Amino acid sequence: MKEMEKRFDAAVVEKEMQEFWETNRVYAFHEESDRPIYSIDTPPPTVSGSLHVGHIFSYTQAEIIARFHRMNGENVYYPFGFDDNGLPSERLVERETGISAASIPRGEFRQTCMAITSRYEEEFVRLWKSMGFSCDWHLQYTTIGEDTQRLSQQSFLDLAARGIAYTKESPVLFCTECRTSIAQAELDSRESESTFYYLPFQTGETTLPVATTRPELLFGVVAVFVHPEDPRYAEFVGSNIKVPLYDFTVPILTDERVSLEKGTGAVMCATYGDSTDVDWVRDHSLPEKRVILPDGRIDGSVPYLSGMTVKEGREEIIRRLRAHGLILRSENLTHMVGVHERCGTSVEILSSRQWYIDVLSKREDLLAAGDKIHWHPQSMKTRYVSWVENLKWDWCISRQRYFGVPFPVWYCASCGRPHFASPENLPVNPLETPYTGVCPCGGTEFLPESAVMDTWATSSLTPMIHAERAASRGIGEGFLPMSMRTQAHEIIRTWAFYTIAKSLFHTGDIPWKETMICGYVLAKPGEKISKSKGNSGFSPSELIRTYSADAIRYWVAGGKLGTDTYFDPEEMREGSARFLTKLWNSSKFALSHLSDYDPSRTPEEILPIDRWILAKTSETVRIARAYLLQYEIGLARKAVDELFWRDLCDSYIEFCKERLYQPEVHGEEERRSAQAAIFHSLLAILELYAIYVPHITEYIYQKGFRESVGVDSIHLLTWEKDSEEDPEILQFGEFFKEAVYAVRKYKSENSLSMKAEIETVVVRAPESLLPLFRQNEKDLLACTHASAVLYLPA
Repeated sequence: MKEMEKRFDAAVVEKEMQEFWETNRVYAFHEESDRPIYSIDTPPPTVSGSLHVGHIFSYTQAEIIARFHRMNGENVYYPFGFDDNGLPSERLVERETGISAASIPRGEFRQTCMAITSRYEEEFVRLWKSMGFSCDWHLQYTTIGEDTQRLSQQSFLDLAARGIAYTKESPVLFCTECRTSIAQAELDSRESESTFYYLPFQTGETTLPVATTRPELLFGVVAVFVHPEDPRYAEFVGSNIKVPLYDFTVPILTDERVSLEKGTGAVMCATYGDSTDVDWVRDHSLPEKRVILPDGRIDGSVPYLSGMTVKEGREEIIRRLRAHGLILRSENLTHMVGVHERCGTSVEILSSRQWYIDVLSKREDLLAAGDKIHWHPQSMKTRYVSWVENLKWDWCISRQRYFGVPFPVWYCASCGRPHFASPENLPVNPLETPYTGVCPCGGTEFLPESAVMDTWATSSLTPMIHAERAASRGIGEGFLPMSMRTQAHEIIRTWAFYTIAKSLFHTGDIPWKETMICGYVLAKPGEKISKSKGNSGFSPSELIRTYSADAIRYWVAGGKLGTDTYFDPEEMREGSARFLTKLWNSSKFALSHLSDYDPSRTPEEILPIDRWILAKTSETVRIARAYLLQYEIGLARKAVDELFWRDLCDSYIEFCKERLYQPEVHGEEERRSAQAAIFHSLLAILELYAIYVPHITEYIYQKGFRESVGVDSIHLLTWEKDSEEDPEILQFGEFFKEAVYAVRKYKSENSLSMKAEIETVVVRAPESLLPLFRQNEKDLLACTHASAVLYLPA
């Protein structure tokens, strides 16, 4: 047993412990172990900028669960990866270099992306290690890595061969800022100020007012719709109506999706203003007119607006409409518009050829899969169900970008037929590798697919990435479904949904048995901390230097799973720092009385109050385990805190303190009984706290317990198994505390020192407990400074 320093130096201790763990591979996954495997599908953080405290919050909550399962006797498969391709990484590189991806050769841009994302990944690893993360870094992967690219392309080929992945020319959600198609899941809604313009559409001699917020799409109008039961327009249905300013005519048609209350009840259908326009064009076999181009400018064929941006085109068309007296009236309104979650740009709907994965026809299977997964908290399942039930589009997986997993596809230059790579040639980049073969049409010239896959198309394969790596270690059958997926609630509609879909398609089963959904850290009410907003205040590295990793972890552990929490440094300054100081000082006190204790020598008798703290500790282990099996890390920590603060520090240590200091008064065997109780209860408490504050608990263990216990690290110990508790001894302890607290209260209310002598302490307890009190009478007299005890049966 080694003497502890007077003060806890977090910076020194944390670095020392991290080096110890890494050198001794304390957290390595052991495929040869006969322990049950607990596998974690950890979210690979997007390499799109530096991490912030929000990442620390959610990743640490999951890391605590990993530590718990390891100390619960399981062989924890805890990998880490990085989602380092796709639009977020491209935008990072463009910001850092000041170079647009489109302005330099694609190969050169990809190399630049690889270099910059690699640098950020190294920074991420340093940060996670400095937080004491217990993952096995030998299991690290990246979504742009060669093995992952091969798996992603193989997934695509498999789905294409089965008709689940398909290509078609059709309207698609499109971001003109990022110049790429996007999926429904990448849409955010934002409140926007706009104007309803009431325009005069002419049918015969009658003017029908039609309201629109998108007058720049007038040239793209292909019909005007009214509700079939709207009497105002019954006589006009089937006739043609003239579009103002452009003077071409379109049919007046009926559809039940027209609102009788909104605007004038007559709605222009333009290609494309919103998803309803898409439905109408499809359902009524209407023509398509191109107005907006992928670069966000107006098509050259549109009179008056050719080459303008959408904003410029709207201003110009309004000016011309006003000049011709074609605006009947206008009114301001606030409405929700769809924006791209990555850049905040209003999303357009443009027609283009893209690759899709069929999810709409699999809706019932996807809902059934959601039912098989245990969601923590359970309320988060509602978000998944709502998303699946309200799907409007198949999953568009192609992106008109540069840094991503290529589609292993070439097209016949003669007939356009797609030709796919052979599985044995994966991964392949068709822009760099020509296709050799002959098309059934006889064509021998082939054009490579230039789009790359949506990054979610690859990161949705993380369970299969892990399964493949596990198989290389001889672990095959039974690895899938994985034990648990952890993630934030904002990506239920993306990462959770897409992973469930891919798992169903490829394995016919769910990807994991349970999912742990974490909340946000908020900078202020309703505003989550994010990279793009730059509102985190402190960088994670600054927080660690200022408060320590264990202080941050302790604060994180107080959050309720799935619930957003405010970032308050004061909580770490007060709550976390106070706790760490108390744990250090109380351990230092306890260990100072254990220098001559031999745990292999069992005391002749364990006194009742010593048995109580041991029973209370065992009870807390059981309670904490039950909470943690439900992923309630905050409630588990609260139970451990109550044991540590109230039962050990405020109560037990005070009860047995004189017995430890004065064996000549209390007896050597009695002192040994207290030593045994302190040794085992403190060790168990350190084990309970080890999942929350791994550095300080490891250090105390190394100083005071390693030599006696014989295990290299506290994190390689397992919590004691649940055992039958002694209700009588637990009841006795509560009555003992009550008797002592009553004396303390009396002295406090009468302005007496806690060391003031009193004549008698009164014990009121069930008669069956009085013999236990008599065995610990010396402790009771010592900690109350009483001369005698009066026992009264309750």
